[in-house]
Order: sequence, then structure tokens, then C-alpha cells
Amino acid sequence: MIGQTVSHYRILEQLGGGGMGVVYKAEDTKLKRTVALKFLPPELTRHPEAKERFVREAQAASALDHPNICSIHEIGESDDGQLFIVMTCYEGETLREKIERGPLPVDEAVAATIQVAKGLEAAHAAGMVHRDIKPANVMITAKGETKILDFGIAKLAGQTMLTQPGLIVGTAAYMSPEQARGEQVDGRSDVWSLGVVLYEMVTGRQPFKSEHVEALVYFILSEEPEPISRVRRDVPPALESIVTRATQKDPGGRYQHVSDMLVDLESLGEQLRAEASGRRSSVERAQPSIAVLPFANLSADPENEYFSDGMSEEIINALAKVNGLHVVARTSAFAFKGKNEDIREIGRKLHVEHVLEGSVRKAGNRLRITAQLITIADGYHLWSERFDRTMDDVFAIQDEISLSIVDKLKVTLLENEKDALAKRSTENLEAYQLLLQGRHALNQNTLASLHTAAARFQEALALSPGYAEAYSGMATAYYLLGFMDYLPAGDANPKARAFALKAIEIDATDADAHAVLATVKQNYDWDWEGAESAYRRAIALNPNSAETRVRYAFHLLVLGRVSASLEQINAAYALDPLRDPSMMGFLLLRTGRLDEARLQFEKSVASEPARAHALWMLGHVDVLAGRHAAGLAEIQKALAVSGNNAMILAGWGWSNAFAGNRDEARSVLEELRERSGREYIRPYLSAKIHSALGEFDLAFQWLEKAYVERDASLAAVLNDESLAGLHQDPRFDELLKRMRLI
Repeated sequence: MIGQTVSHYRILEQLGGGGMGVVYKAEDTKLKRTVALKFLPPELTRHPEAKERFVREAQAASALDHPNICSIHEIGESDDGQLFIVMTCYEGETLREKIERGPLPVDEAVAATIQVAKGLEAAHAAGMVHRDIKPANVMITAKGETKILDFGIAKLAGQTMLTQPGLIVGTAAYMSPEQARGEQVDGRSDVWSLGVVLYEMVTGRQPFKSEHVEALVYFILSEEPEPISRVRRDVPPALESIVTRATQKDPGGRYQHVSDMLVDLESLGEQLRAEASGRRSSVERAQPSIAVLPFANLSADPENEYFSDGMSEEIINALAKVNGLHVVARTSAFAFKGKNEDIREIGRKLHVEHVLEGSVRKAGNRLRITAQLITIADGYHLWSERFDRTMDDVFAIQDEISLSIVDKLKVTLLENEKDALAKRSTENLEAYQLLLQGRHALNQNTLASLHTAAARFQEALALSPGYAEAYSGMATAYYLLGFMDYLPAGDANPKARAFALKAIEIDATDADAHAVLATVKQNYDWDWEGAESAYRRAIALNPNSAETRVRYAFHLLVLGRVSASLEQINAAYALDPLRDPSMMGFLLLRTGRLDEARLQFEKSVASEPARAHALWMLGHVDVLAGRHAAGLAEIQKALAVSGNNAMILAGWGWSNAFAGNRDEARSVLEELRERSGREYIRPYLSAKIHSALGEFDLAFQWLEKAYVERDASLAAVLNDESLAGLHQDPRFDELLKRMRLI
């Protein structure tokens, strides 16, 4: 259409286009001004009644005279019957284009949101709801003014938003739950969409996202987005609070009017300006952080250690549910168990401002529990208490400690967080102690301890049949029995899934159960969308779970979302700073960054020389890089340290095959075959060795066996550098299709 004249408008150039139509820059030949013409898709105005309805809507929108709303000058119709709107043409860019370059500075995002809110306030006062607030419908002019586009169009398209080509990704992601359900909407739907846009401005990503509209609608209706503070640490708590309130799924829980939201936005804007000008403000204060150290067992019976450890874990689990509080993961906090290390050094290593330490003395039914909340900087005791009680009071003691910490660290609790802190799945004290014993065994992560853990959880359920946490513990035990190859995948995963679903049925907020379910969906079901949903739910319920973030990072890596994967692994290390660095190394290895991966494996071995898997991976990288002798020597050390672990043995076989030592590789294949008669050996391991030997038919036979057995290693097949030789074989793509990876 460039160069054509429509009515008295000469088309100069195309400015953009999407599901709602194509926009052109044009010259108004009568008034000698530059305007924008939007030609609407024919399907929106094909029927006379639809066209008439649109004209009424556009006429109403044209009456909106506000500096933050794009002015509509005229509605026209071309000779071939196409409707178009004539609007003011602004020099600038859409908010979508701006976000594509990265997250906005917080003050800039707040300023833009304030202007959009002001425009919506005027529109709502005139009885108009936009229905399609999204970054593509917000223009930032060259003068820094914010303009809302497309008033009046969304209502016309209302019933077709979920089916029109081009509207799924750009529109559905910002729909309120009631709009996604096809219900009547009011101004609170625009409040939701504006909250979603603000989230995206400061994080650079949508809170709800999927390539499939059905999954996207499910996320909007059922899932909670990852808290902003976990995505971007410099976001003020007040901003996160605004987004949280604006995006409540129940319209009654949101700001009831955009003007109410505007009050909070302008208050935040003033605080940000005050901070920028050097005046004191608490807006940008650092998120409070804490490590809960393992409580010392002062009981006469050393067997009561499960109870003192359990007290610490219960407090960690409770505090982890509090948004705005950074809680160090158990593995890093428990690294100081039994060590007499200076409290300031602990704070430095864990990157926290506060530490909670305490002790437990248990004698029969009597308890003495002490707790001290200490500021790292000066050793000052913010709070301390001694509880001389009976076992009947154990839940009340835990609640008092958790609430005292929240109060002293000046963290504002949301109503649901208050309930979560005090939530109990059972009042049966014997069942509770069995739960703690099961968790204590779970953390030892050996074949015997995992079976012990499952037995304790089962005994707890016998005493308290509706005990969600015991079902969740059973799910974790069976997940680990499968993950550690103590049980075949087909034995472990269905049980892990069943127990996780039972826990969720009883308590839908059980984050651990959702995390197990996510892992089973990923490694066993190859249900990638279902795993994504379960991971997101688990993280929303417990954003402080480093373990869940690590698993989610590898899920994202499998799907090729490398940057998102690195975000999650970095978040995990922020929560768990003493975590084995080889986890990061493994992720880097799978993205082809060998030198960076090697540094992480070296760090791991330096911190713990007998760490078998890190030694193996260090050798593996060296073999890949052509340093065969050095690599094989490192893998030999790993074999010795691990007691001839099957996975490391297979790594030894693969490395020898890769280095040209075919006889040694075949010897490993024979040993794996012999061992499979008395222990579970993953078929995937033999497939890797045959691939390195160039025996592709045998490699695919073993991969088929892995497919049938739902071998957990197969979930990572797309990224495994050990199988690179198979990638050009059509059978490899066929396998990926069967696993729904392509």
C-alpha cells in the first residue's frame, strides 16, 4: 500500500502490524499533518453488526481526551471495504520494543506504569475498559510520554482473542483469569494486565509464558509467577507488593480501582526520586537474609540428634515460605555442624546478615530449647529466648521462633504467609517425631537410609493417615531411590508420583511434593509442559529451595533455554553458596563451555579432594579436550574413591573408547553386563560406550532399552556430548520425536 492514497491519506510507510491490524504512517493531505492509520483485520468487521459495534466503540474511544491515551481523529473505510482508524502519529517506540533490549531501570518502569494508570483512570471513569493492556499497546514517545494505544478494538475482538492468528503470544499472556475464562470483565481486569506489564518491565520476562495457549491459560488460572525479588534483587519491596496485589487471581483481592493502584505507584515514585536525590529512603533496602544453623543436641542420648536437626529444618522450611526474606539452604547451613567457627566467618561464607543458632535438650517428654538471632556485623543479639516446655508445646515453640525472626528482621507478612508459618499437617506428636526421624535418614542418602526413611514415613502415616508431609517424604524417598539407581526407574517413579499426588491432594501448598512431581514428569513421563508447570508451582510455594531450582535449571537446559537455565542455577547458588560447584560445571559442560566447566570441577575437587563425580567430570573434560592421559588418570582416581560406581565406570569406558583404547572400553561393557545381573544398571550407560566405539546399531539398541525402561538419563539425551556421534543418524531424531523433544 506504500504510495497509495486512501481517502485523503497518502500512505508513506508501514510502522508495524499484528493480530489487531497493520499500522501505516500517512500524510493527511487536507490538514498537512502526519498521522497513523490502522487497518483492521477483515475478520473483526466482516459482519454488518460487528462493523456497527466497532464504530460505536471507536466513537466512544475518540471521546477520551487524555495526555496518556492515543488520540483517535477519524474512522474511515477504504474503497474495498477495509475499516481504518486515524490516530496521532508519535515518534518513539512501543514498550515491547523497549523491553526486548532488556529489563528497564526500576524508576523508569514505575514512571511509565504511573502514566498508563492515569490513562486507564480516565478511561474507566468514562465507562471504558481497555481489555488488552500489553507492552505492544503502550507507546513511549521521543519526549518520554507514555500513550495507551488501541482503545475500543479489544472489545470487538473479545470473543476471538484465544483463536485469532497472531494474538496468542502477544495478548493471552496479559489476560486476567476472568477474561481467560470468557467471563464479564471490568476495570479490575486492566489492573491485572498492568500488573503483569510492570512485572515484565522490571524482569524482562513475562510472569506467565508458554508456546501453547492451553498451557498458558492454565498457568494464568492456576499457577503463581516466580516472585520478582527472585528474578531481580534490586527491586524495592513496595514494587513487588504492588504487582502481587494487582495480580491476585480473585478480582476481589486486587486493587478495586486503578486509582487505588495509582496512589501506591505515585508513593513509590516519590520514594525512588528521594533516593535518587540522596535523601534517606527505605525503598531500596537490601532484602534481609538469614542462615539457620543446626541446633546443637545437648540431650544425654545422641540418638536425639534427629530432633535437634529437625527443629532447625522446620524453622528453615517455615521461613523459606516468607517472600522478601533470603533464607540459606539447609545444605550450606548444615556445613557448619559440629564446627566451632567464628560467627562472622560463617556470615561471610554464607553471604548473610543474620544467623539463628540454638540448642535442644530432650529428656523424655521435657524440652529445653534455646535460640539466638545474631547480627553478623557486630555480634549483637537481636533476639534470644529459652523455652522450658513439654513435647506438647513443640509446635508453638517453632511458631514463636519463626514469628520472632520475621518481626525482628522487619519483614512484612502477607496474610497467606502468616497462615503458612503456623500450618500443621498433624497434631499427633508421635507421628511428628517419626517424620523428623524419616527426614534425618533421608538426608544421609544411602540405600539403607532411604529405606529407613520410607519406613519411618509409613509408620507416621499409620498414626496420622492424612499427614501430607509424610506422603511428601515418601515421594522424595522413592524419587531418590530411583535417582541413585537403587531401584529401576519403573519401580521408583510411579510410587514417587503416587505419593506426591496424595500429598498435593491433602495439601496443595506442599512445595516438596510439587518438586518431586515435576522431576517425575521430566525424567520418567517426558511430560515437558507438565514438568514446567510443577516446577513453577514448587518455586512459587518455596522460592528459597535451591534443590528445586537446580532441577529446574537442568529441565530448562534440556529444552534449550540456556539463559533461563543459568538464571536458575545462579539463583540456586545464591541460596546455597556452599553447594558443590560441579553442578554449575555440569551445566556449563552441557552448553559446550569446556574451559569454564573445568574451572568449576577444579573448585569442587579443591574443596573436597575425594569428591568422585567431580573427579570424573574433570577427567571427562580433559579427554574431550584431547588431554587423554591426564583425563584417564583423573577418572581412575574417581573410580577408586567411588568404590567402582557404575556411572563412573561407564565414564571410564566411554573415555577409553574416545581415546582409542577399544579393548578397555569393551572390558567395561562386559563388566556392566555382568553387574546388571545383581544390581540395576542404566541401559543408557552402555549406549554411550557403543556410540564412542562407533557401533551405532548397538548404541541404538541400548537406547531403545533405555526408552522402554524410562531410564532417567534419557531425559538429557539432546544435550549429552557423549552421544554426539549419533546426532546425524535419522534414528536419533526419531527418538527425540518419541520423547516429544522435537
